[in-house]
Amino acid sequence: MSLQDQIDKNNVPNHLAVIMDGNGRWAKKKGFFRIKGHEKGAKAVKEIVEACAEIKIPYLTLYAFSTENWNRPKLEIELLMKLLIASLKKELKTLQKHNIKLNAIGNLNALPIKVYNELFDVIKKTETNKQKTLTLALSYGSREEIIKTIKEISIKVKNNIISPENIDESVINNHLYTQNLPDVDLLIRTGGEQRISNFLLWQIAYAELYFTDILWPDFTKNNLFEAILNYQNRERRFGKTSEQIK
Repeated sequence: MSLQDQIDKNNVPNHLAVIMDGNGRWAKKKGFFRIKGHEKGAKAVKEIVEACAEIKIPYLTLYAFSTENWNRPKLEIELLMKLLIASLKKELKTLQKHNIKLNAIGNLNALPIKVYNELFDVIKKTETNKQKTLTLALSYGSREEIIKTIKEISIKVKNNIISPENIDESVINNHLYTQNLPDVDLLIRTGGEQRISNFLLWQIAYAELYFTDILWPDFTKNNLFEAILNYQNRERRFGKTSEQIK
């Protein structure tokens, strides 16, 4: 029986988030320039998006470019942005084929205008797709997101739009970039590092975490299915006891 056949389709994560780490190290190991790792990583993205569609995961969020990534060498950033444009153009057919809606979160105004325009062109063209939602975290940092949220809520409190006594989780959720997304159920990080790296800190409060040494360009459908099976063998208690869950 294949790994995919072993998956309980009624118990897949509603929202899967992935930190796609290891492109640069993959290229270095192969003796290539770093951009080759990013190009191979883009192919892995397509495979994982299709795999999520096959096992009917409704929401997939990929950490594509962080606020800290702007500190990388200028040439690498320029090549990454060109690759992003090319990938958006190339993968539109895949999104339409699987009825996937494209979404984006982060400080999108910081993106180069060509990237911004191409991104929102694909978002517009897929906005009526209903089967799945693929979210790209671009120029994204969770601390920046939380600061933005606090500022917005503070202004509303100052203008008597929101009462401090009424601030709860739902109010905060409604001011996050992810306001239209459910909380994360499973967070996967490739590349061997075991940290969150400023990604969806609020949204992963009760997520299951899965770390693998596999570098992102080598991450395949079967590797994803292994992570899903691992997730399905865990007991999610959300603060309750095992007896209460059962």
